[in-house]
Amino acid sequence: MPSEQGHRLYVKGRHLSYQRGKHNLNPNTSLVQIEGVTDPKAASFYLGKKVAFVYRAKREVRGSNIRVIWGKVTRPHGNSGVVRAKFRHNLPPQVLRCHRPRHALPLHHLNSFSMLYLVGEFPRSFLHADGFSVSGKNGIC
Repeated sequence: MPSEQGHRLYVKGRHLSYQRGKHNLNPNTSLVQIEGVTDPKAASFYLGKKVAFVYRAKREVRGSNIRVIWGKVTRPHGNSGVVRAKFRHNLPPQVLRCHRPRHALPLHHLNSFSMLYLVGEFPRSFLHADGFSVSGKNGIC
């Protein structure tokens, strides 16, 4: 029996960095830390899942100022549960500052705090929050 609050179909996370070498950054691939994932075996569950970076824009388009950049988890990265994700459009570099603890950010930056979500079916009601979302392969609206 579902609870009154409903089931949470997402998991939070954060954008750590772009994939990089010693000298060069590769903004085509983003490194994402999924909350509660600490090893490559757990990270492999998310392979192929959809990722969405949800943010608020200043200008309203079609009645909403909420935008989404979609991507896909491609493979695990390292031994600590980080995954690589490719987005349709590269994530803006301003997202990199969002992974610091909240107390390290000035107050006006808190509304752009990014998150990651695992979603079985992508609920439209989710789009009121800023951040990331990871959804199932066929759960896109």
